[in-house]
Amino acid sequence: MNQDKPKIKYFLYARKSSESEDRQVQSIDDQVNRLKQLAKDLNLHIVKIYTEAKSAKQPDNRPVFDEVLNKIKSGEAEGILCWQINRLSRNPIDSGNLSWMLQQGILKSIRTIDREYVPEDNVLIFSVETGVANQFILDLSKNTKRGLQSKLEKGWLPSLAPLGYLNDKINHTIIKDPERFNLVKKMWSLMLTGHYSAMKVLGIATSEWGFRTRKIKKSSDNVLSQSGIYKIFNNSFYAGLIARKDGSQYQGKHEPMISLEEFDQVQVILGKSGKPRPKTHNFAFTGAIRCGKCGCLYTAESHTKIIKKTSEAKTFTYYHCTKRKKDFKCPQIKNIPADNLESQIKQEIDKYTILPKFLEWALEGLNSKNDTEIEDRTKIYEARHKALTEAQANLDELTKMRYRKLIDDEAYLKEKSELKAKISDMKSKLRETESRADKWLELTEKTFHFATYARAEFLKAKAKGRLELQKEILLALGKTPIIQGEKLFIEPNEWFQPINNGYPALEQEYKRLELEKTLTAQAKMDAFASIRARWGA
Repeated sequence: MNQDKPKIKYFLYARKSSESEDRQVQSIDDQVNRLKQLAKDLNLHIVKIYTEAKSAKQPDNRPVFDEVLNKIKSGEAEGILCWQINRLSRNPIDSGNLSWMLQQGILKSIRTIDREYVPEDNVLIFSVETGVANQFILDLSKNTKRGLQSKLEKGWLPSLAPLGYLNDKINHTIIKDPERFNLVKKMWSLMLTGHYSAMKVLGIATSEWGFRTRKIKKSSDNVLSQSGIYKIFNNSFYAGLIARKDGSQYQGKHEPMISLEEFDQVQVILGKSGKPRPKTHNFAFTGAIRCGKCGCLYTAESHTKIIKKTSEAKTFTYYHCTKRKKDFKCPQIKNIPADNLESQIKQEIDKYTILPKFLEWALEGLNSKNDTEIEDRTKIYEARHKALTEAQANLDELTKMRYRKLIDDEAYLKEKSELKAKISDMKSKLRETESRADKWLELTEKTFHFATYARAEFLKAKAKGRLELQKEILLALGKTPIIQGEKLFIEPNEWFQPINNGYPALEQEYKRLELEKTLTAQAKMDAFASIRARWGA
């Protein structure tokens, strides 16, 4: 009888140091949850879960880790499941110990969230990765930036909260400081009256209200300084925005004290009218179009210019490549005016726009074709199901032959592999057939409705400022649009192809017949019937 390869037993090991270098690493609970899910997905057998809050910089510093290795040496498990390889070691002694156990086959597998190390083919890679000291620094920098960016995009300040707010360390958010929030808000109110200077407000807050900054670590409560009061009045965080040193801004989810208009008003009071705060804008097609040269996304920006003849301020919007690839200098330097881009999008929509009468004919044809589609699909489904049943029976028979020793291991494994691949392919095709039944009619109806009304909806969305709808209509046309040489290119979805190929000539003939006055009513009816028949085909 054939004996399947014994299943590897794993110890799940999760570690996070309390030291600064591990600040951005996934928490122990997050590591355990993700690794348990990975084990479930890969059908791995976890014998026991070990967790530890110790640094791996020095050897002999982690009793739990030492216990894991000792139990593996005694045969209680043959594999380790961990978040990243640096969770196991950050020093050459532990790295060497793990590498030796792997080479000797004592450790049969080390699995991380994204790869596996086994004795046969990954020992060298394992040794190199654990031996390169700078790799940790690179990973740490990358993970830190990614974590900070993720927090900003979620609307939360990734640093110490300004006066009047507190860092919620449990939920990793920003909350109101119950002791200072209302007092700082009163400072803004005094400034907004226009009757107080920043220094006057500082004097009132300090002397009359007894305002003090919050205690941080070992420092005692301090009187708010002159620079501190200006930090408050120059910080758009109080108006709900998170501003970064590189000039970027993010909409915060914390509770603002003032509105953006009030913030701007205070900037004018402080004498900053000549340096207005950058305004944020929303554009319809940012993130929806890629550069045909470098593949980066297109973005947009607006500029206001004074028209000399009329002294009128006019805003111009342009789209351009973000040029985010550091190792490639994108040659597309010209901006595309928003009006030009929208005109090109409308031209693309026009290619797939049909008259309402053709929609009516299409839907009538679909209803009649649906019965045939169901019949064809049923026959295909029955044939594929029969083939799948036969292949499964062949696999069962092959297994019986191996049990009876009527076939050797080599032939058994070869035929088993071929049959399993065949069964997998058949199951996939069977699901496709089932999906075809559910989606065929709905997809086709939606295609014709889109072709009839998309242009009008696009123009209506523009008039009403519905930016997301404009973007949805653009993306519904086909694959991600690209711009090359100031021209928009879209590879259409396959279901639009019949409209693109056969419709234009039929539309011209239909319009000509509508205007034709020399034909009899019956002749015109017959001509329309001919168009309808060719359209339905």
